[in-house]
Amino acid sequence: MLKPYDELVKVNVLPYCAEREGFMYLNWAKCMELLRENGAEKVYFELCQNERTGNSLFCSDQTFQDKNGNINQCYETRIKVCIDDQVYYMQSPVMNGKNPVKANSMNQARVWASACRSFVKCVAINTGLGFNLWVKEENMDYVPVEDGPATESQKATLIEICSKHGINIDYWCKREGTTLDALTGSEAGRMLLALKTKYGDD
Repeated sequence: MLKPYDELVKVNVLPYCAEREGFMYLNWAKCMELLRENGAEKVYFELCQNERTGNSLFCSDQTFQDKNGNINQCYETRIKVCIDDQVYYMQSPVMNGKNPVKANSMNQARVWASACRSFVKCVAINTGLGFNLWVKEENMDYVPVEDGPATESQKATLIEICSKHGINIDYWCKREGTTLDALTGSEAGRMLLALKTKYGDD
């Protein structure tokens, strides 16, 4: 039987992690192994099929334009995670570092990487194993570090979360005395932090 959350959250997973882009990442296979070492008898995850398209990608209807004028959408993967008799679902964006993967660079490897990352995060959220790895990253995601133009990633995330919760992003920007195109990094950071606080979106 898997150990409870308050025990698993104390497991030090850092010796099994590798650093990438300033953050520590736990490999999905090692995550499975650690779960089994801590009492789990059955652990697996699988990609969910998008019934509308028949593939493993989920895509928002909202589009965004990058700095080169290319029109893109936000791609996500959804996985089913089974740990003994518990079943969890996790949906996450397909990212290349901190940037959303665009249609012209999408491939199976990036879809698989998104699914693996979702698995480790889903395990952390629901069991506590490796949870502390995400604290630094989540703080970095929503704290503005400079007051230059907002990144395409920030804008895409704002559009996606606002669309999900029925928020008119253009009206919100206008109320703040700006436009989506003119957003600075700090303004986008504050808006993302407000959304994070209210809705808890990833």
